[in-house]
Amino acid sequence: MPQSTVHCLRRLVFAAVFTALAVQDAAALTLKPWKDELFGYGTVIETSDDGALSVVDYQEMRDINRRDQVPERRVKSAYVSTAVKTAQKNATLDTPAGPIDVAMTGKGEGAAFTVIFIHGRGGDRRLGNNDWNFGGNFNRLKNLAVRGGGVYYAASVPSFDDKGAARVSGLILTAKALSPDAPVILACASMGSFICARVARDPVAVKSLSGMVLMGGAADGDYSKTAAFKAKLPVFFTHGDSDSVYQANDQIAVFRKLRKAGVPARFVLFQTGGHGTPVRMTDWRETLNWLFAQ
Repeated sequence: MPQSTVHCLRRLVFAAVFTALAVQDAAALTLKPWKDELFGYGTVIETSDDGALSVVDYQEMRDINRRDQVPERRVKSAYVSTAVKTAQKNATLDTPAGPIDVAMTGKGEGAAFTVIFIHGRGGDRRLGNNDWNFGGNFNRLKNLAVRGGGVYYAASVPSFDDKGAARVSGLILTAKALSPDAPVILACASMGSFICARVARDPVAVKSLSGMVLMGGAADGDYSKTAAFKAKLPVFFTHGDSDSVYQANDQIAVFRKLRKAGVPARFVLFQTGGHGTPVRMTDWRETLNWLFAQ
């Protein structure tokens, strides 16, 4: 057989192997269903922006009063599995920017993925680690992390200024060092979006991120000037359309600017939802799988 033919066959074999490995890697980053029948979105009332924006039916009577054993205080037990408590701990992690307190669930090293949640005003790591409040949504996230071989950090942010953002950037770099081949997702709720906005301007931290989630956050009118925008970092927005703290239309305007510039972006708008609705109702499995696919 001519030498060139042998080389051609070898290239074809290598290409097939690499393609198979890529498919396996993609499959490994698809979170399997867990309580989807309870946490998945209900009726999609309408879509726009080529399907990237979805308006989801939300009803307080159904999604709070019937879901919770004690409304807004304790979800029904069907929504929770506390088996993840064996995989969680409180820790203070040393980062390049200084120590940061976290509630950590999952693998400390070699994780398949990392999710970092940043609370809003008045919160700390306990908020994102709460199994029974917020409709059990954080318990589901913890279970998805453990079942998917990932790690979830609920961080305590010391402040919502540059100092606080530096600690979160440091946590991102630390998480990436512990699991260098895994995507890192930063999720910010409410006033925590100020942290996401500052991290988006940190080119070193952005290089270690694979996506951001903004839940009922403040609109960043200058996002197009950030390192995250230039890197086309994927962003998933969730918002209540009756949010009286941060207006949904302001955030939708940012979302559309990102889309126009070719930045991967999705938006889930909860009809009649208020400021706290995204923390309770965001479908973590759908959100993370979309970000992983980008």
